[in-house]
Amino acid sequence: MANQLDEMNSEIMKEGREIHVIPKQIAVTATSGEKILPYIVILVGILLIAYGIYSKDYIVGAIGLVIGIYPWWAMGKISAHFNAMEQRIQTAASEIDNYMEQRVIILENLAKLVEKSINTDEKILTDIAKYRSGNFTDETRNEADRKMNIATKNINIALENYPELKSQDTIQDAIQQNSYLQREITAARTLYNDAVNTWNREIFEFPLKKIVAAKEGRTTRIPFIANEEIKQKSKEVFF
Repeated sequence: MANQLDEMNSEIMKEGREIHVIPKQIAVTATSGEKILPYIVILVGILLIAYGIYSKDYIVGAIGLVIGIYPWWAMGKISAHFNAMEQRIQTAASEIDNYMEQRVIILENLAKLVEKSINTDEKILTDIAKYRSGNFTDETRNEADRKMNIATKNINIALENYPELKSQDTIQDAIQQNSYLQREITAARTLYNDAVNTWNREIFEFPLKKIVAAKEGRTTRIPFIANEEIKQKSKEVFF
């Protein structure tokens, strides 16, 4: 079979293409045939057990017992595996939230240090203050990040207008901490997206994982989505 994707001879899209994350959860569904597959295996096991008892062939009976028990055992293990994966995703999200909460505190402290030059930014700083509790959701996490980026931008503008403030050690330290936390948030998001990608792939694995996921009502999860402002900023010329 020839390659389905031929990078040497296929037509190239020279104009490029924007990529966006689609914020949609897809439920796992299984067909009737897929749903009864474990029960067919169990039935085969029961028949082998019955044959082994009838013919006094206990090896066949033992094999039938293993075959009959396996689907039940494997599906229970898969369910526990999914629960553990959920906890890993929650842990990754919590790591992002911890760094974001620290960044809220740093930005508040930085704002106080340069408060005489950022009067016009008080509303933004008031908005992000409510995130100090660290109680983020998938929706508020992105919004909080957007507001913190705006606050950082406005503080930087203020410091450019007041270069004597920027030379203070306390302000320099706060700026460095904010920059460090931004990098840590990016790294934590990568781990979160990796966990989400693993989840989205495994819940559709045929046969047993897909059957268990459908039975338990599992759905795909949405990875981190960069806001429009960040996407536009990434296209700017910096040098």
